[in-house]
Order: sequence, then C-alpha cells, then structure tokens
Amino acid sequence: MADQIPLHPVPRSTQRRAAYYTNASAAQRHNRYQIEDESSHLDEMPLMMSEEGFENDESDYHTLPRARVSQRKRGLEWFICGGWKFLCTSCCDWLINICRRKKELRARTVWLGCPEKCEEKYPRNAIKNQKYNIFTFIPGFVPALKIGYLYTYWAPLGFVLAVTVLREAVDEFRRYQRDKEMNSQLYSKLTLRGKVQVKSSDIQVGDLIIVEKNQRIPSDMVFLRTSEKTGSCFIRTDQLDGETDWKLKVAVSCTQRLPALGDLFSISAYVYAQKPQMDIHSFEGTFTREDSDPAVHESLSIENTLWASTVVASGTVIGVVIYTGKETRSVMNTSNPKNKVGLLDLELNQLTKALFLALVALSVVMVTLQGFVGPWYRNLFRFLLLFSYIIPISLRVNLDMGKAAYGWMIMKDDNIPGTVVRTSTIPEELGRLVYLLTDKTGTLTQNEMIFKRLHLGTVSYGTDTMDEIQNHITTSYSQMNSQSSTNSTSSTPSRKIQSSAPKVRKTVSTRIHEAVKAIALCHNVTPVYESRTGVTGETEYAEVDQDFSDENRAYQASSPDEVALVQWTESVGLTLVSRDLTSMQLKTPSGQILTYYILQIFPFTSESKRMGIIVRDESTGEITFYMKGADVAMSTIVQYNDWLEEECGNMAREGLRTLVVAKKSLTEEQYQDFENRYNQAKLSIHDRALKVAAVVESLEREMELLCLTGVEDQLQADVRPTLEMLRNAGIKIWMLTGDKLETATCIAKSSHLVSRTQDIHIFRPVTSRGEAHLELNAFRRKHDCALVISGDSLEVCLKYYEHEFVELACQCPAVVCCRCSPTQKAHIVKLLQHHTGKRTCAIGDGGNDVSMIQAADCGIGIEGKEGKQASLAADFSITQFKHIGRLLMVHGRNSYKRSAALGQFVMHRGLIISTMQAVFSSVFYFASVPLYQGFLMVGYATIYTMFPVFSLVLDQDVKPEMALLYPELYKDLTKGRSLSFKTFFIWVLISIYQGGILMYGALLLFESEFVHVVAISFTALILTELLMVALTIRTWHCLMVVAEVFSLCCYLASLAFLNEYFGIGRVSFGAFLDVAFITTVTFLWKVSAITVVSCLPLYILKYLKRKFSPPSYSKLTS
Repeated sequence: MADQIPLHPVPRSTQRRAAYYTNASAAQRHNRYQIEDESSHLDEMPLMMSEEGFENDESDYHTLPRARVSQRKRGLEWFICGGWKFLCTSCCDWLINICRRKKELRARTVWLGCPEKCEEKYPRNAIKNQKYNIFTFIPGFVPALKIGYLYTYWAPLGFVLAVTVLREAVDEFRRYQRDKEMNSQLYSKLTLRGKVQVKSSDIQVGDLIIVEKNQRIPSDMVFLRTSEKTGSCFIRTDQLDGETDWKLKVAVSCTQRLPALGDLFSISAYVYAQKPQMDIHSFEGTFTREDSDPAVHESLSIENTLWASTVVASGTVIGVVIYTGKETRSVMNTSNPKNKVGLLDLELNQLTKALFLALVALSVVMVTLQGFVGPWYRNLFRFLLLFSYIIPISLRVNLDMGKAAYGWMIMKDDNIPGTVVRTSTIPEELGRLVYLLTDKTGTLTQNEMIFKRLHLGTVSYGTDTMDEIQNHITTSYSQMNSQSSTNSTSSTPSRKIQSSAPKVRKTVSTRIHEAVKAIALCHNVTPVYESRTGVTGETEYAEVDQDFSDENRAYQASSPDEVALVQWTESVGLTLVSRDLTSMQLKTPSGQILTYYILQIFPFTSESKRMGIIVRDESTGEITFYMKGADVAMSTIVQYNDWLEEECGNMAREGLRTLVVAKKSLTEEQYQDFENRYNQAKLSIHDRALKVAAVVESLEREMELLCLTGVEDQLQADVRPTLEMLRNAGIKIWMLTGDKLETATCIAKSSHLVSRTQDIHIFRPVTSRGEAHLELNAFRRKHDCALVISGDSLEVCLKYYEHEFVELACQCPAVVCCRCSPTQKAHIVKLLQHHTGKRTCAIGDGGNDVSMIQAADCGIGIEGKEGKQASLAADFSITQFKHIGRLLMVHGRNSYKRSAALGQFVMHRGLIISTMQAVFSSVFYFASVPLYQGFLMVGYATIYTMFPVFSLVLDQDVKPEMALLYPELYKDLTKGRSLSFKTFFIWVLISIYQGGILMYGALLLFESEFVHVVAISFTALILTELLMVALTIRTWHCLMVVAEVFSLCCYLASLAFLNEYFGIGRVSFGAFLDVAFITTVTFLWKVSAITVVSCLPLYILKYLKRKFSPPSYSKLTS
C-alpha cells in the first residue's frame, strides 16, 4: 500500500508517519497468522479522509473515533438532555433481561440412542412462526390507535380496530396451522425394540432418526448410516442457503461399516458437538467409539452433518440428533418478523401530534380570553370537545381504505401479472426507496449455466463451431481404439519411450482431445439415474450400473458451472456415466467405457480459487494431475504463455465466467512421495490447513495449460434496462450474494449493475484491525468506483470501523458483497437503516433471503426456482425482476402522492370547521356553544364530503408511461416533499383563511336574518370543500366527477329534509322549515359570494405557481 502513496515533497513528521505505515503493513504480512490485534497502536492510526492526508499535518486526525470528539455532558445538564430517557430504558432492559434470561449455549456430548444420558435440558423440536401470544395479541394493535385517532367517532374507530384485529387474527391462525402441520409430521425413530413412529416436535437430542428420501430433515443431525452402497448421499439445501444444487454428505465410516442397523445399539459410542452456532457452512465435532480396542476416534466436519430444513435427495439416512428447536442452524438464521410501519404513517403521526398540541393551545387561549370565569376547567374540557375536529379521526379509515385500493390496483395491473400484495399497510414505501438490496442467483440471473466458449490459445470455438470439436473427438478416440488393438502387446515400453522423447508440437486434434478429457475428469459432479421401476409412481434416483441410457441421466454438483461443463463434454461425445468415491467412468463416442481411479481430490475453496484431482487411467496406469480454477489463481501455476490474460479479459467483458484448465503427468515415484507428505500433513494438529496447502502447492508448478473455458449464467429478462432505470431514479443498488467473488463481479458487470466506464475496487481480504485500517485508507482514495467486498472482510470492518465503512460504502454508486450469510444480509440492511435513515428495499427469491426481506422497510420476494419461501415472507411478491421497475416508478409514486394528498386534505377538512367554530365562539364572547349540531358534523365528515375526498386515491400527476420513460422523476419523491411540515403549514394557512372567510362572511352578510347563519355558512362550507377537492386533483377520472355530483345532490336533498338543524339551537321541530328562504336569490348570491371569496384567490395562486415555478413533471407532460 505504501507504493501507492503520491510522492510529494514531504515534511519530516509526515515522513515519520509514512514510514510507520510501511512498517505496519510489513508487520501485518508477518503477523498474518497472529490473532493478536495491535489495537493500542491503531488508536494512533486514524482513518484518513483524503489524499491530502499525507501532505497535511493535521488532516489525518479528521476521523478520530467519534466518542473522543464529542465531549460528555455531565450532571444535571446530561440528565435533562436525555439522560432520564437513557436511565429509564436501561432499567427496563435490565428487568426484561432478568425475566427473559437466555440459557447459555454450550458444547455437548451426545450418546447414540440415549437421550436420557443428556446432561442438560434442550429446547423442544417445535417450529413456531407465530407473531403473537395470548398476552401480546391485543396490545399489538395499540400503535394502530395512535394519538389523535382516539377522541371522537367511536363507531368508525371501533370498526377500523375490529377489521385490523380480525385480519391479524386470521393471518395468525393460518401461521399456527402451518406450524402445526410441520410439527406433526411423523418420523421413524430407532429404539432397542425396533422402529417407532414419532412426531417431529417430540424428537430429542440423542435420538436415532431415520429419514426417507424426499423427506424433510427434522432437526440438526450427525450422519451415521445410509442405504447407498457408497456410504454417501445427496441432500437438497435450497430452503436453507438458497442454492439449488445438491450437496454430497458422507456417513461416519465407523457406523457405516457396521453389518446391520440394529448394531448401532450394540456399540457404546458418543458424538462431541460444538455449541450451537449460526454458521451453516462449518461444524467441528468428534465421533468416539469406546468399546473397541483401541477406541475409535473420527473427526467430524460439515460433510458429516444433516441440517434441519434440508431434504434427503437420495437413499435413506440414519442420523443422531445433536441440536433441536431454537438451537438448529435454520432457526438461528431466521430473524423474527417485525410489524412494518410506513414512513408516511410516521410522518402523518408527527403532524397529528402537532394538531393535538394546537387543539390544547387553542382551548387554553379561549379559556384565558374568557378570563377563567366560573368553572373554567369545565369550559376548557368543553372547548377541547368542540375543537376536537382538529384531530382527524377519519384519517385512519380513509388511509386504510386507500391502501386497500392501491393494493387492489397493483394486483390488477396487467403489465405486472402475478404480483401479490401480502402486507397491505405499506404501499407508499414503494415510492420512497433509496437503497435496493438484491440477491444475485435466481433474482438477477436465471441460475442456468450454458457453455459458450473453448479457447486453446491458437484457436477458439464458440457455440456455432462445437460440431468441429465433436468431429475431432470422434476421430481421435477411433484412432486410439485402432492403436490400442495393434499395440496391446507393446503398450508399456511404448509409454516409457514417449515420456523421454523431446516435445513435439501437438496437433489441434490432440490438444482438443486432451482439453475435453480434462474437463470431463476434473470436477465433483455425480451422474444420477432415474430407474424405471416406478411401481409406486415415484421416480427413484440411485447410482445404478445397469441403465446408462442418456435420457434418464441427471448431473448433481455443488455448483451449476460444473454441471454445465460436464453436460458440454457429453454433447461433444465424451460422457460421464458413473462416479463413486474412488473411481469414475467415461463413455467415448463409440460407446467404449474408460475407467479412471480417483487417487486424490482437492476441493474448491474461496481462498485457493481452484480445484484439483489426481486420477489413474485403468487401461494404461498413467497418473495425471488435473487442475482448473480462476485465472488469477492459475496464471502463476501454468507454464509461460502469451495469451491467457488477454483472452480471460475478453471473455469476462462478454459476461462469461472463465475457468483455466491445466494438467501435469506424474510418475509412480513422484506420486508416492507426494502421497506420503500429504498424509503426514493431514495428521498434524497445528496449522493443518497451512501444511496441507504447502504440500499441494509443491505439485502445482509448471503445469501444462490445456484450455480456457467460458460459461454464461443467463440473466433474467430485461435485468439491464431495469437496473439502469432504478439507477437513473436515484436508487443505490447493493448486490448481496452467497456466491464467489469472481462470479459476483462478473454478473455485476454483465447486468450493468456497474457501468462499463466505472472502476471496481476489490476489497482485499482482511482479518485484523490493522489490515482493515490500511485497506479502508486505500479505498478512501478511490473516487466514484464500485466496491466488491467479501462477507469475512465486511465482518472485520464492521467490528472495528462500522461508521467509517458505512459512510464510505454509501458514497459508492454500487456495492457487491459476496460470500454473505443470510444473517449478514439482514445485518447490512439494518446498518443502512441505522446509519442513513433512508428507506431500504430487499429483493430475493430463496430461503436464504428471508431474513433480509423481513429486515428491510419493504421486502419483495420473487417466486423462483428456489421455492416460494421468500415470496411468502415478503410484503410484495412478484414473478420477475423486471416488474420491480413498474412497481416502484408507477405504483410507488401513485401510492405515496395520493396518500399524501388524501392525508392532508382530511386534516384540512377538520381544521376549516374548527376555525369556523373558533371564530363563532370568539364573536359570541367565547361561549363554548357548538356551531353545528350532531348530525351536521357527522354528515360533514361522511356523506357530504367523503366520496370526493376519497376519490383522491384515483388521482395521478404523471401518466405511467411518463413515469417509466423519465425515472429521474422518482428522485423528487425520496425527498418527501409531498408531505412535510412545509406543505402541512400551507394547508393550515388555507384552512384558517377559508374558515375565517366563511364564518365572517356569513356573519357580515346576514345581520338581519341572523337565524340563517348556520344554513348559509354550512352550505358555503360544503361548496368550498367540493371546489377544493377539484383544485387538488391533477388528472380527472370519471368516478371523481360522479363523486362530486353525488355529494352535492346528497346535500341538497338533506337541506329539504333536515331543516331543523339549520338554525341556532334546536327549536321545536319545523320552526325553521324555511324552504322559501333557501330558494331565494339572496341566499344563492350570498352563498356564492362567500364561496368565491374563499376559493378564487387559491385558484389564482395555483395558476400563478404553475406558470412561474411549475413542478418537474409538468415540463415533460406539456
């Protein structure tokens, strides 16, 4: 890192510091394997803000850990400034912790088949996905009451609450039924008396459980026996880690070798297992059999485990239960779903609180102006009730109905078929998103690999020239057949001569032959066959020898790339027909079977980035070491060449995943020497991994480069334009994937998540605080580049430099996190929410994305190949990634804009009538007398104005086509300008102006017929409200016109029938049946005059505003 420092003339103190950095990085290289963190030094090594850090003496110290900068407030000041809050929460937390003290997780010894021998009590093996219990069900809805919606209108409030409770109760009951179904699945348990059927929820630690094919594994187990001859079986893990390929698991050899199933009880054995952990990719334990002489010890790793929620894909397995219930890996990786509340609801809540304060203030002012005469507290209470219309009770009803309407519109949209709204309370969130966190496999890509390119250095083959390869393979194998028949007698000597002969330039045919053979042998793929004996109608997978026919063969491997390669060799004529732990067989184009013995296999790891295999050809006895891997790992291993780097670059630019294939022939002596050293290294206790790697590396020298392959993971339809649209809309996209770094980077480029011109900064693996520090400084100097980081490095950075890391990452145009566990994905979502305060959206398709989807403000699930788990847990479920564009740009926009308009209008409706009441009271010597009687008030909020106001949910400011064509319009929404204290304040002013005009106008114009004040002012009020709705609407819809006309008709009809209400005080029925007055011209012109004065200025202002400062979208629509 010190080499990248700009060489400026450096002041002395800076030289000292630069030298310190150099030493630090050198020391870091030496201490790579020391766990010791030199944290004391590092506190003096602040993260640097900029490049100038090296020139400017003080600038290093910009980002000292925050705690030091902000000085602590002491004493009373601290207590007043929020200390009391802190103390209260601390006490509450302490009480809660005492009540819910968690049991400490410990390592355990589990005796086979003897649950009674367990030292402690372990949790029940029951699945529980319910959100509530008997005590938390009703309090769960108190937030729905919120301040403000409580005061009057108990009927609508009770109705809303009843509907909410009922909806949640139905959902909760469904969850309970699903859990019950899972918990009552039956399994066979092995006991001394034979097999016993046991419910999933009754399984205990130490039980021996038999799991049949296609059955879910009920708890975490160690794999003891299988019905398969090979001693191994496949399991499907798609509901645990989201990967669709099958995983190979190996039974404990000591128990697999026992002659019969019942012998498991005749031996005395136990499993020692580490304490329950979240990591699904690792396990440490030992298996010990005591009664043999000497005692048998076997080390257990991840390949000996069967985790809960996975499914057995081949054979029948027997395992001993080691973790149950809450301690299983799958439950530990699931976060509890939270009840999501939209940002708009929180904002409206703030405004409602402000209105509540205004209500109290207004009432106090009225009582004060009265002069606190008489029983003033009773008057205060009466004023509170009179002005209670300031608090918009019907807001909740209107918004909930609006949300239901948006959900219905989303599900009925023909452009995004199959979309389901599962959480109806947050459609507005879709219009406020700033961060989109997406999974890769199955979300951006289809998870289908296709072999595209084979490059041999001098010649390259694409999809259109594969038939040439097929011809070469057919001819070379037929030549070999003829040679082997003539040379059968002298095969051994000929080979000896061959090895010592000088190197001759090989023909293209030979090179293709060797490359294809290497690809067909160097992998961990297993062919499985469906046997035709489907009497029960079920297809049976078994590794059988009898039926090698092509049509019922399927390949299983830990990565879809490997399958694509083996399928390709089959298409050119060299077919993998069978494989077990010690050998594999290939079929040539002529149908001849070639057998190869597997001597050693070196699996792929994310550190080595390569996999190797040593095989012995049965017919010739030749030993060959084949290796394939990423170009970065292989370029130093293969012999010198001038084309590899360039071609890898070319393929990566096409979006292909590249693998370099190489080989090395070994003599018997070389192999024996290697095997001895390798076995010795495998037995060492200290630094085992290092020693093993060193021995393998001794072979990985001067290997012969055979070919370069290119495989394509096809993207989902329209991923590129969708990502581009989201980027233009100002949404920052983070890709969180469990996949390899190379693959993730490759997909990020090919999907245009990272644009072609952008640099990519790959964050080097870091393990300690010092390394993280140096690497973050290196990253800080990069500008406008995408970040690629692995899960492990991320963990280290967040441990020591959380704030700095998030701050840097948020400035990146795109971030890719690879090798992420499900919990890490959820953790990243929470970090973004906490540090930026912006709204996040997570989108995924597998069981491994559920935690992330539940943690985000808005979770979207895709119904994919990986099952429906993600789409069931999500708030919105879609069928394709491309639908997200319309969901956000069109429906998100409309939902937010409409709800904002609706919310503010409902508030305005309450404020205007409260203003009129205030004016009325103040004119009449601050008397706490109601202006309008009961039915008028109820009618005002319901039948007279409800339909026009609610018709605002049909309003739209921009046509859908426009919103999709100019995604930049979305940026305005995230600023939250449609509903803010500013817009709210404008509505308050409008309400005060209109309320004042209506009341004063009525009092001024009707001094003679004073009894008609109510009739006039109320009529003008209703007309004003209807005109205001018309003023607010941006795009007219036929239903809006119907609503306006209908409301007006309702009002006119009620004028005739409910005449006794339109006077002051209730005089006996019929006293003011003054139809004659209502129909006079005077009444009409005076009402019209008041209405015009209250509305016309607003129309003029709106016209001027649109003329001189039009909103961004109007420029487009004009």
